[in-house]
Amino acid sequence: MSQANFDVAALRSFVTGMDLGSFAKAADRVGRSTSAVSAQIRKLEEQVGAPLFRKAGRGLGLTDAGEVMLRYARRLVELNDEAVAAARGTDLEGWVRLGLQEDFGESLLPGVLGRFARAHPKVRIEARVARNAELTERLDAGELDLALVWDDFKLGMRSRRASGASVDVAKPAMHWIGSDALQWTRDSGEPLPLVLFDGACMVCSLATDALDRAGIAWRVALTSPSLAGLWAAAAAGLGLTVRTAYGLPQTVHTIDPVAYGLPALPALGLTLLRASSVAAPPVDQLAQIVVDAVRGFASERGVERIAA
Repeated sequence: MSQANFDVAALRSFVTGMDLGSFAKAADRVGRSTSAVSAQIRKLEEQVGAPLFRKAGRGLGLTDAGEVMLRYARRLVELNDEAVAAARGTDLEGWVRLGLQEDFGESLLPGVLGRFARAHPKVRIEARVARNAELTERLDAGELDLALVWDDFKLGMRSRRASGASVDVAKPAMHWIGSDALQWTRDSGEPLPLVLFDGACMVCSLATDALDRAGIAWRVALTSPSLAGLWAAAAAGLGLTVRTAYGLPQTVHTIDPVAYGLPALPALGLTLLRASSVAAPPVDQLAQIVVDAVRGFASERGVERIAA
C-alpha cells in the first residue's frame, strides 16, 4: 500500500474546524470556501481509510480514528508553523514578558516556552505566575507584555477590548474539585468545608455566592496563597475547592454537583491581554502560541471554545 502524505492545509482546516466547533467558521478563518474545506475533510478520510466523524445528537462527534487524527493533525500543524516561524525569524531578538495563572504554570507553560524557544532562540522570555489582580497591575505598569487572565471587568477589560488589546481565548466551566476522602454530605447538617485562596479571589467569590443563593451553609476550612496548597488540602479531604479543568492534578477530580446537592457553577472567560494593541513581532509570535496551546487543550477536553 502506498504511503499517504497528508496536506498541511487540510490538517489545518480540520484542526480549526474542531477548535471553532464549525467548519463554516473554519472556512472563514483559513480563507477557503465551505465546499473547499469539505473536500479537504473528505480527502483526509480517504487517506485515513476510515470515517473521522459520527453522529452525536444533532451534531457530529469524532470517531476513534478521528480522535487519533486530531491529535496528530494538531502536532503536525504546530510543527509546520514552528518551522516557518523559525526559518523566517532567525534574526528575531528581544524580550517578551508573559504573565499567567497558576493553573497554566505546569500544564501549559513548559510546552509554550519550548515551542517558542525552538522557533526564536535569540528571544528571551520572562514568565511570571500570579493571580488576576497582580497580572493586570503589572501589565498596566509596563512590567508585562502579555497576561493570560480570567475575565473580570472590574480590572478594566472593557477598555482593553475596545482598544483591541485583548483576545478572547476560551470559556471553560468552573467545577467543584475534591477527592474521595471528603466526608461531607448535604444531609449531614454540617456547613460545606471549602479550601480557598487567601485574600480576594474572583473564582472563590463566584462559588460562595452560588452557595448563598442555594441556601447552603459553608465554612472556610483552609486558605492558601498557592494553588498547590488548594490541591493538597482538597486531596486530603479537608474540603472542596473551585477551579476549571485546566491543570487539574491526578490527586483530585471534579465533583458532580447533583450527587452532592450543590449548585452548578458558571463558565468563566479566559482572555489574553496585551500591554498595547500594537506589539513587537516577538510579542505577536508568543501571543499566537499561547492562544493555540490553550485552545488546543480546550478542544481535547471538550471545553467551550471562543471563535473570536
